Amino acid sequence: MASPGIRLKRRAEFLRVAAKGAKAPMPGMVLQCLPREDDSPARLGFTVTKKVGNSVVRNRTRRKLREAARLLLRDRALAGEPITGMDLVLIGRDGTRRRSLPALMDDLDRAIKRASRAAASRP
Repeated sequence: MASPGIRLKRRAEFLRVAAKGAKAPMPGMVLQCLPREDDSPARLGFTVTKKVGNSVVRNRTRRKLREAARLLLRDRALAGEPITGMDLVLIGRDGTRRRSLPALMDDLDRAIKRASRAAASRP
């Protein structure tokens, strides 16, 4: 799991990413990405709406997203291409809990590439 220093926790942070960032919907999740002006590690935020299910289902979905993000960020760091200078919000959907972890990691990897390209092209 990401250390507390690199997590988005306040509502204002989530709203800023949603308002100004690029969106990349995938079968297992939606990713919102907002570039920052620094080279510090990516900050992550996770959210799952009540439409997904009760609190048990939402927490399991959130844990699955956190694990996929942890593994993907670790693999990218080991490969020498860490994700830096952006805020990422992962939004869990109903399809998140039905997707396997490797498929979810692939969704996240493709979403990061798509959202970072879209965010870079914005003025």
